[in-house]
Formats: sequence, structure tokens, C-alpha cells
Amino acid sequence: MVGRDGSFHVLIMAAVGAFFLAPAHASTQGLGSVPCPDVDVSSPLQDLTRCAEQGFAVAQYLLGVKYANGESVPEDGPEAVRWLRLAAGQGYVFAQYSLGEMYADGEGVPEDDAEAVRWYGLAAEQGDPYAQYNLGVMYAEGEGVRENAAEAVRWYGLAAEQGDPDAQLNLGVMYASGHGVERDLVVAHMWFSLSAAQGEEIARTNREALVPLMTREQIAEADRQSREWIGGTSRAPG
Repeated sequence: MVGRDGSFHVLIMAAVGAFFLAPAHASTQGLGSVPCPDVDVSSPLQDLTRCAEQGFAVAQYLLGVKYANGESVPEDGPEAVRWLRLAAGQGYVFAQYSLGEMYADGEGVPEDDAEAVRWYGLAAEQGDPYAQYNLGVMYAEGEGVRENAAEAVRWYGLAAEQGDPDAQLNLGVMYASGHGVERDLVVAHMWFSLSAAQGEEIARTNREALVPLMTREQIAEADRQSREWIGGTSRAPG
């Protein structure tokens, strides 16, 4: 989106509290110290509780989600955080991401951006694109961490490479404005195109705003790069 002053506006979803718990992921592999029978999101509460108490990380995560959402149990933020912390402590990425959301949004715990950054960082290091995107937002906005545009670009780039449309949009903004990275209208146009192809209208608007600033050759090159990225023949810069 282009502001009245002609500047590019970043879509900051995470910074305005638009955090959502990651969906529960079924698994039948025991990650805890004690093996557990197969459990998934549809398992009875008593089975999830039993397996969670045995140290099964997937069950701990699923139980935490149930308490967070009030599914089969009364909604209980502190209890959700307790189970999610147990799963996250075993390195379970979805629990780490969910804790980041809860601390960022003050759900079940006092709002704490620094703690949100810590949990997002752990999930992001494991390759979770949503955590990478949110971590990029935190660095871009200086929420819970010292503002660092270059770090924002790095995390946006990792999420964008995995196809996250919001990360692609924000990365395009960074390249269009030269914020945290050398200004490159061709790369900005490419990221806007990739985001717009997934239905992101702000990216489409930003791309259209770039066109008068670019030569035909630059636009053609940006189009070529976006086609190659979609075709998987190359990975774009970012």
C-alpha cells in the first residue's frame, strides 16, 4: 500500500496483534521419554492428558492448544502455557511458535515482546515460516528487540523463500525503499508479483506503484525472475 506521502507501507500483521495459534498437527511418533499410544487432535482428552503427563511432546502441545481454545476443557491460558512450555522445551516447533504468539498478544501470560522474540526465534531457527515472518516484523518494528532492518530482511527472506505471501510483500517493501538492504526495484517488483499471485492486494498496489519508476527492461527482468521462482528453476535474492 502506498501512503499519501508516496512511501511504501509494510503489512504488519504481527505487530497489531493478529496472532493465531498454529493448527494442531497429528503425529504418531513419541517424542518424549516415555512411549505413548498413537494420539492426534481427535484423541479423547484423557488420552492426551495421560500421554502429556508421560512427557510426549505432541500430546503436550495438543493439550495446550485445547486449553488455549477452550476445546473439551474450560479455556485456561495459564494451563495452556504450562503444557506448551513443556512441549517447547523439548524443541517442538509448533509449541514454540504458539508461545511466541501468546506472549506477543498477552494471551494466558502478561504481554512480553522480548519473550515473544525468544520463542519466535527458536521456532524460526527450526525453519517455521510463520515464526520467521513474525520475527522479521519484531525486528522491523523494534518490538522486544532492538530495531534492526537488516535482520528483518533476513527473516522476511527466509519466510518468503518458503512462499509466505506476507513475508514476500514486506520483503518487496524493503527492497523498494532500500531499508535494511540495497535498493533494487527489480527484486522488489518480483517479490510483489509473487505475493500478489497469492491474492495479496497490497502487493499488487505496490507493484503498480513501482512501474513508473522502472524501465521496460527492468520490468521484463522482474517478470522473468518471478516466473523462474514459481517454476522452481532458481531461488530469488532476499
